[in-house]
Amino acid sequence: MASREHNSKIPTFEKFMNPILQTLYRKGGSGTIKELYDSATETMQLSDEVASIPHGKSGRTEVQYRIAWALTYLKRVGLLTNSSRGVWSLSNPKNYPEVDGYKIRKQVVDYFKDKREEKKGSAKTIEKEIDTTDEESDSWQTTALDAIHHLTPDAFERLCQRLLRESGFIEVEVTGRSGDGGIDGHGILRLAGLVSFRVLFQSKKHRGTISAPLIRNFRGAMIGRADRGLFITTGTFTKDAQREATRDGAPLMDLVDGELLIEKLKEFNMGISTRQVEEVVVEKEWFDKI
Repeated sequence: MASREHNSKIPTFEKFMNPILQTLYRKGGSGTIKELYDSATETMQLSDEVASIPHGKSGRTEVQYRIAWALTYLKRVGLLTNSSRGVWSLSNPKNYPEVDGYKIRKQVVDYFKDKREEKKGSAKTIEKEIDTTDEESDSWQTTALDAIHHLTPDAFERLCQRLLRESGFIEVEVTGRSGDGGIDGHGILRLAGLVSFRVLFQSKKHRGTISAPLIRNFRGAMIGRADRGLFITTGTFTKDAQREATRDGAPLMDLVDGELLIEKLKEFNMGISTRQVEEVVVEKEWFDKI
C-alpha cells in the first residue's frame, strides 16, 4: 500500500468523478479503463511519480484504484454502466451533469446505511460493502500476480510464450540470451492469414514501474530485426514510457502491464477461470396454481 505521504499527493476518488464524466462525453459516451485513466491523469496534471505509486500488490497504481472507486460510485447512482469487456458508458450519452463527488459519496453511503440500519453498520463498514465487487476483483488480481511472481524467470518466459501463441502468434521462440538488449524471444503475428509481422518481445517480472529508458533500450536492440516490439511486465508503465512506446518516427512498441496480462490469462483460461454458481429457486406460487 502507498505510504501516507504519497497518498496525500493523490486526489481522493471523489475528485476523479467529473474528469471521468467529461472524458466519456468527449469520446462519444463510452470509453475503456485505459482511456479514462490516461485522460484523468492528464486532466488533473498528475506527475509520473504520483501516477506510478502502486496500490499494494494488486498490479494497479493507486490512481487506477481510486478511479475504480469513482466508477463504482457513479454506477451506483445510475450515471454510468459498464460491459463485461471493461467498456464504461454514460447512461445518457447526449449529456452529462457536473457532479459533486462528496454528495454522491454521501448519497450512496446513506442508501446502504438505511439498508443495514437494523444491523447497526458503521459508515466505515458500509463503505467497504459498497466496494465489495472491486475488492473481490482486487483479491483475484493480487492472487494471480503473486502466483506469477513466484515463477522462475524461465517459467515466466514460457508463460509469455504460451500467451502469445494463444493470442494468434506463430513460430514463437524464447531466446533469453544475456546481453541482447533485454530481448527474450520472438514470434510472428499473422493477420487474416495474409499479412505477417515479426515481433520481438521482452518479459519482465516487476512489482514497480517500467520507465522510458527501458523502452528505449529495448527499441534500440530490436531496430532492424523486427517490425515492432512487445514489452510484457507484471508491473506498470510510467507515462513517459507510454509516450516513448508510441513516439513518432520510431518503431512502434506495444505494452502489456500486469493488469492487462492477467486479464488476457483469464480470457484464455490460462490458470485463471471463471466459475458460475447455480442458484436454485423454488417458486411456491407456481405450485399454488396446480
